[in-house]
Amino acid sequence: MEEEEEEVLCYLDRVLEEEEEVFEYGDGELDPITPIHRQFKGDTEKGLEMKKLVLSGFLASEEIYINQLEALLLPMRPLKATATTSQPVLTIQQIETIFYKIQDIFEIHKEFYDALLPNIQQWDEKVTVGHLFQKLASQLGVYKAFVDNYKVALETAEKCSQANIQFQKISENLKVKGPKDSKDCTTTISMEALLYKPIDRVTRSTLVLHDLLKHTPKDHPDFPLLQDALRISQNFLSSINEEIDPRRTAVTTPKGEARQLVKDGFLVEVSESSRKLRHVFLFTDLLLCAKMKKTAVGRHQQYECKWYIPLADLTFQTLDDSDSCPSIQVLPEHELEEMKIKISVLKSEIQKEKKAPKGQSRVERLRKKMNEQESWLLTHSPTIPFRIHNKHGKSYLFLLSSDYERSEWRESIQKLQKKDLQACVLSSVELQVLTSSCFKLRTVHNIPVTSNKDDEETPGLYGFLHVIVHSAKGFKESANLYCTLEVDSYGYFVSKAKTRVFRDTTEPQWNEEFEIELEGSQHLRILCYEKCYDKSMLNKDDNEIVDKIMGKGQVQLDPQTVQSKNWHMDVIEMNGIKVEFSMKFTSRDLSLKRTPSKKQSGVFGVKINVVTKRERSKVPYIVRQCIEEVEKRGIDEVGIYRISGVATDIQALKAAFDSNTKDILVMLSDMDINAIAGTLKLYFRELPEPLLTDRLYPAFMEGIALSDPAAKENCMMHLLRSLPDPNLMTFLTLLEHLKRVAEKEPINKMSLHNLATVFGPTLLRPSESESTKGQHITSASDIWSHDVMAQVQVLLYYLQHPPISFAELKRNTLYFSTDV
Repeated sequence: MEEEEEEVLCYLDRVLEEEEEVFEYGDGELDPITPIHRQFKGDTEKGLEMKKLVLSGFLASEEIYINQLEALLLPMRPLKATATTSQPVLTIQQIETIFYKIQDIFEIHKEFYDALLPNIQQWDEKVTVGHLFQKLASQLGVYKAFVDNYKVALETAEKCSQANIQFQKISENLKVKGPKDSKDCTTTISMEALLYKPIDRVTRSTLVLHDLLKHTPKDHPDFPLLQDALRISQNFLSSINEEIDPRRTAVTTPKGEARQLVKDGFLVEVSESSRKLRHVFLFTDLLLCAKMKKTAVGRHQQYECKWYIPLADLTFQTLDDSDSCPSIQVLPEHELEEMKIKISVLKSEIQKEKKAPKGQSRVERLRKKMNEQESWLLTHSPTIPFRIHNKHGKSYLFLLSSDYERSEWRESIQKLQKKDLQACVLSSVELQVLTSSCFKLRTVHNIPVTSNKDDEETPGLYGFLHVIVHSAKGFKESANLYCTLEVDSYGYFVSKAKTRVFRDTTEPQWNEEFEIELEGSQHLRILCYEKCYDKSMLNKDDNEIVDKIMGKGQVQLDPQTVQSKNWHMDVIEMNGIKVEFSMKFTSRDLSLKRTPSKKQSGVFGVKINVVTKRERSKVPYIVRQCIEEVEKRGIDEVGIYRISGVATDIQALKAAFDSNTKDILVMLSDMDINAIAGTLKLYFRELPEPLLTDRLYPAFMEGIALSDPAAKENCMMHLLRSLPDPNLMTFLTLLEHLKRVAEKEPINKMSLHNLATVFGPTLLRPSESESTKGQHITSASDIWSHDVMAQVQVLLYYLQHPPISFAELKRNTLYFSTDV
């Protein structure tokens, strides 16, 4: 029961935290939760239309809530009637404890619903509803009494269920009526679940008030009334639980001295099944793992040694450690993406505050928050295992974000191990001296997060990097060779592309082009591997990478060099191997520009309705064929839609579809699956206007910003119905395809959130006029942080939604949520 209560209080905490964030921002500033909606605040009429959608959704959820309260009250009367008989099911006191204040709450909401309904049915811009919400808020005292009694009510219901089989049957099978317009007659629900509904409802009402205020003009008579209702609701939520958990303090760290320090850096260690950020020091004769000690303000920072291994005793693999390896907990991709979005919003806020008078104290507060969030991301992102073992039996596990780092650490240690090393044992005093010297010796001083960088440092590139990997020379023996490309993002490196394997050669000629999305990147890495086909060579260190790194190198992405329109050719030298490549960069704001096709007989860059009309189809042929091929042989491909296809292959497919060649099906069946996935993405990106249309873009931004689930559902379905039929049919076809891809997430590593991140900004983009609106958007990175996160959320909303039928959607003029 304590857990149950804690859950309730945590839930209320969460809502309070959200509200605190919303109300930290005054007029004229972006609300961090809905960073776009003010950009597109249209005329009064549009605002009131959104207000009606919010109210309609809320009214529908009120009807369901009232039906739930009614279902809870239904057994109360017969139970009371039997309480005075010789065979009572429950005593009067038990009944009053379990059903405490339910009748009062029911009457309050019934009265509110009956008064609101006619206002929605006879809607016009002069309708006022603020007084109804104000009255509802003024009666929240009843909820305070209900919440205070909630824990006892649950305990009593549970005890009574255990003691009385009759009551147990009643409490497990309460029948809730469906909405009047619904085909569903009743649903069965437990008493425990229904007793939680009033707690959920208070927070729901508060979220709806946020939405209504957003879409009510300030000069409308409702505005002050809704503001007052929100103030009362907020105060009420604060009074229920004022002890919000203090926010975690940021992690900071520094480094080392003595003997001779060869290499140091921050690594994530898995210790006791949790991730810890450690500072690891490689000396000439030992490896030391330390953590920063908390010291008093103003005191010198110090390290505490967690463990050390003499290099003479260090090995990378025991004979068979696959059974004893701890399992690595990997967070869902969407949690990492959501944190990136929060960090982007904070970055924009910091830039804005710097320009504001007296904004410095707020900048410091935002920086601290960003430091916490970036440190969290740094700790939870890495997944590549790097295990080291002590010959005497102890093993340690680090997680790295890139194979590049792993090979660097391994090579550095192995190079030192070639010398004649003696096993050393340090006394406690020697260990203390060595550990304290780490602070002076360290070469990496700060954890690699943006908040530790100087403002003058380059913010990195946002947009698309085009890279052609041409060829490589310098191999002594023939081998099966390929390259991977990595770029940095949020303090760690991510693998973005991989060439095909060039078989049995000393001079591979790949000549493959890739388009890589950059998120504040400053470096490009190229790693060259020898492909191993021998299954017996399976590496027990991680059961995955068996290929040998032949060489690796990195180049800085210099904005001046890269941002010219021409290709820039370069060579990376690695272990005697030279890899030749070219690159050019397109900024994100430039990539938003769409060029209509000069060739109307083709399909790329041609309006979707023109193509479907010409083909006499509901969904363009190119979309159907690419989807079919991906589902046939690409659904198990790791990183499908995320890994870039070879640009020349994509261009060949584009030309084939544009000329409607008869060989398309043969080409599709022979082509690399990533190229087919890339062709589909390119088709949507090159549409003269995005699939979800320029006209509806601001409305999608408004809809996804709504806090109340019922209002959001109502609005998001209304927007789909507003799409032209070819756009809607194509969108629904793509939606079901992406859901099928995500079903194979354990194999292809592509979650719904991953797919939304890939396709959201392609299907839904501001028109050029919209993207330049608003004084606060000053750079490509601002466009990314403010627009892209909302675009991803829109697509994710539809991907997470139960199947949407074209016919059903068109039949419903109003779409109400059945979830409260």
